[in-house]
Amino acid sequence: MTNIEILRDVSIIVLAVETIIVQVILILLLLEIRSLSKMLRENIYPILQSTDETVRTVRGTSVFVTDNVVTPVVRISSLAAGVSEALRVIARRGQ
Repeated sequence: MTNIEILRDVSIIVLAVETIIVQVILILLLLEIRSLSKMLRENIYPILQSTDETVRTVRGTSVFVTDNVVTPVVRISSLAAGVSEALRVIARRGQ
């Protein structure tokens, strides 16, 4: 056997062992990705549900405050500004 044949045989063996190691690593990586996906699904989904519930509560609160506080205050403020301006115009005509 020549040195080239020995080198060829050793190279084939090294490549075979390397391929087996890479495949094992890939399988482990896939298993880790699967477990990460499961963990994210189990932990992130409740957080998203809680966030959605909070957003709905905030939206409802803002609608309630707008309808029952802001709108009446704006109407009263507008009425007061209109009456004030009307009195100012009437006062100028009288002079």
